[in-house]
This record gives sequence, structure tokens and C-alpha cells, in this order.
Amino acid sequence: MVLKIQVMFCKTRGRTCYLDADVEFLVNISNLISRSEDIYGNLKLLMDEVCHFFNAPYSMITIVDQHQDKIMISASHGLTKEEESKGTYQVGEGIIGKVVETSQPMIITDISKEKRFLDKTGIEKKAEADGVVMAFLCVPLILKNETVGTLSIHKPHRNEMDFANEIKFLNIVGALIAKNVSIHRKHIEELEELRKENFHLKSAKPFIPDNIVGNSSLMHDLYQLIERVAPTNTTVMIRGESGVGKELIAEAIHKASPRASKPFIKINCSALPETLIESELFGHEKGSFTGAGNTHTGRFELANGGTIFLDEIGDVPLSIQVKLLRILQQKQIERVGGTKTIDVDVRIITATNRNLEEMMKNNTFREDFYFRINVFPIYVPALRERKADITILTDHFINKLNKQNNMDIVRITGGALDMLMMYSWPGNIRELENVIERAMIMSTDKVIHSYNLPPTLQTAVSSDTVRKSSLELVLCKVERQMIIDTLIANHGNMAKSALQLGITERIMGLRIKKYDIQIQDYKKLSYESN
Repeated sequence: MVLKIQVMFCKTRGRTCYLDADVEFLVNISNLISRSEDIYGNLKLLMDEVCHFFNAPYSMITIVDQHQDKIMISASHGLTKEEESKGTYQVGEGIIGKVVETSQPMIITDISKEKRFLDKTGIEKKAEADGVVMAFLCVPLILKNETVGTLSIHKPHRNEMDFANEIKFLNIVGALIAKNVSIHRKHIEELEELRKENFHLKSAKPFIPDNIVGNSSLMHDLYQLIERVAPTNTTVMIRGESGVGKELIAEAIHKASPRASKPFIKINCSALPETLIESELFGHEKGSFTGAGNTHTGRFELANGGTIFLDEIGDVPLSIQVKLLRILQQKQIERVGGTKTIDVDVRIITATNRNLEEMMKNNTFREDFYFRINVFPIYVPALRERKADITILTDHFINKLNKQNNMDIVRITGGALDMLMMYSWPGNIRELENVIERAMIMSTDKVIHSYNLPPTLQTAVSSDTVRKSSLELVLCKVERQMIIDTLIANHGNMAKSALQLGITERIMGLRIKKYDIQIQDYKKLSYESN
């Protein structure tokens, strides 16, 4: 019986063959699959072997792209690259789309008489030109109950033929190569995802909070930290001198987080008396103490679902630190004078300009509380560390104060701007805004001149910010700041920084030594930001 099917199959192929030849073909297919490391080249060789075995001029493998819901020709024999590129189908479209949709093989004995055959690759026209009848045989490639693609051949013939045996044999070949096709599909999808991600990275604009002004390297590093931590629920501690804008950083984190539509509650812990801070934070019940005439909802309840910003956290009494620690650990509070436990979902952001580490040594700040709020510390640089931002900040304050105070100041002179750049700004951005506002009031011609600035900036004697007035001092300050900004931009790489500044590494080394710049600090900054 097997021999009879064997002979019938050989006659269908139109030549004398033996069982050994069929087995040899399957062995060749298996060897190609197991030995080849080039997946695309492997499929191309498979198509060559299939066409040779079936005496078919054309064969092709299509792959289903599950993300884009389309079917594409991945490898073929007898088709040009241009013809391959035209062979794209939707699931259910044409014969190939139908095979994918139904996971069933299909036989078209004459493609010229089949309306469902779309002839996207132009094979039907070639067959008509050659004066032959062209059959199309297509089988699904199935792996783990999923159709991953199709295998098909175009076979010319002159008489009506029964292609049942060819379909059976194509199914065997399809079963052998299905896994190979699946791997190829994954590679294609991974490459497409990488292409999309690369396009997104190239086209995406850097994250810059809309409530913060600054374009220096230090500020861009700060923006990256905000972008990283904002989507999480991690507790953040903002460190920095007074006046650097810690509250703006906290607000930027909240606005960039999933909690942006929920409340953002701000509390200055140093402004609340110790007797009232517990009531303000957690609320109190009616009659819980003298003067408590009504039930009071605390700030944590008001911030439920959102963010609470505890500024000057170093001024919180030890007794309150214990209760804040409970909220961080258990997400629960109790009002003053109450016994009911209230669940709260609040993200906590703290800020301080105090040395908490020294306070822990003096037992004025709890160590366990410190480690619980210091999960993700962010350091905000002082204005003197990012003097490159003074110009843009000045323009920002001029525009802002023009609107607030109904003024029409047009610009600031270069001399006045130079004086701003030389000053050390112990009060940071808050002091800069106050200086600009005073200068705008003093201006009489819509321009801020150097003589409109406060005497401390003109002489710099009372503030001890300039010890000698010389061109050398100004140039040294500018040079030092340029070297620092370049080192930050190049993550502490001295060779790259020297090349960018247009000097030799030897000169760079001498300047670093002259200005006592600790280059390892900028390498550490790069490591921490990564």
C-alpha cells in the first residue's frame, strides 16, 4: 500500500523516483534547519530545496506579524526583492490570508480562474505569458496551536491534477520548519521594536519641568532624577541650601507623577508651633483639647491619594517623627484625641537645608526616621554652582515681575549682568529675584543698569564676595566655571573635556590643580545618575 502511494506520488511529480530520494530530501531539510546559524539565509536555502524537489518555479514562506496584524513574505525562490515587498497581506485577505485565518491548507488548481488569488507578486501574469496553467498550494505553519506563517509553492501543469499528495508532503516540511520560522518572526519583531524605540529616543525631547528655570548641566542632571523618580511612590528627600527652590522640585515631582490630578499639600514644619504641628498633620477630634470646638481634618487626610511636602523636616520634634514613621510604614494615622485608625494613601516628599547626619549624632533626629525618608535623596545645586543659569533666570524674573507689578522693563545691561555673575549669592535664587525686583523699581529708562543694583553687588564689600577687583579674578572665575561645566557634561572624563575646551590634557591638569577641582566628584555624579 505504501509502495502504491509512493509510485502515485512519483508520477504526480512527473519523474521516476524512489523512497530514498524522498527521505534524502527530508534529511537535507533537517540538516539545513539544525546547522545553519543564519536564519534568513537558512529559509532561503529551504525554498530552493523545496522548488527543486517539487519541480516548482516559485515557493515562498510568509510570516505573521502579530503586532501589526499583517502577513509578509520572509523568504522565497523565484521572486525578486521588489516582488517580495509587494506580498503583504492582512489576515483573511487572499489565499494566504485565508490559510492563516483558518489554519487549513488550500489548493488552487488554476490561479487564473480563482478570484481570491490576488496575484500581488505578479506570478499569474508570468504564467499567462508562458502559456501554462499554474497551481497554487499553500499550507499553514503551526507551532503550539498558533499559526506563525505559511509555506506555499506555484506548480505549473497542463492537465487537471490531484495535488493531495503534494499537500501532505508540504505539511511534513511545514512541521519541520515551523519552529525555525517562529524564531525568525521573533527576530523581526525584536528588530522592529528596537527601531521604534530608537526612533522614539531620537525624537523624544528631554524632560524639563515647566515650573523650573535652568539649562545648565547640573540642572539637566537634576531633571533626569525627577523624571526617574516621579512615576514611582518612592519617598524623596530634597537637600539644598535655603532659597534654591526645593518646593519647586517637590511640585515638579508631583506634577510628573500618576498622582498629578490629586492634591499637593505643602507644610513648612518650622513655621508650626510644636503644640499645633500634630493637630495640623493628623487632625483632631472635637473636644480633644482646650479650644478644639470642632473636628479638624489633618493635612495627611487632605492629601489622600496625592502628595504631601514636608519642608524643613529637620525642625520636626522627635515625638512627631515617631508618628510620621508609622505613616511611612503602615499608611495609617489617628487624629489627636481619637481612637479610630484612618488609612491614607499619600506620597511623602521632604526637604531640608540642615545637616541631619550631625543631628543624629546629637540625638536630635531619629536614625530610623532618617533612613526611611532618605530613600531617594536629591541635591539641588546652589546658584553659585550653576552661574550659567543666571542669565536665563534674570530674563525669567524680569518677565514675571513685569506682569506682577505692571512694569515694562525691557532688558538688563551687560555690565549689570557681569556683576550678577561675580556675586556668590548666599541667598540663592530667592535673593536673585529680590535683587532683580529692586533693580526694576530703581530703573528710570526701562533698562536695568549696574547702578540700579544693590550696593552689596556694586562693591561686594559687605558680603565679602569679591576680595579684589581685577580682570584676572573675573577671568579665573569664568575659566573655573567653564572647566566644571565641561567635566559635568563629560562625566569627569578629563581627555574629552580638554578636547572640547580646545586645550591639551597637560594644561587641563594644571588648571584642575590650580582651581582645586576634585575631578572624582564628577565621575561619582555620573555613576549616581546612572
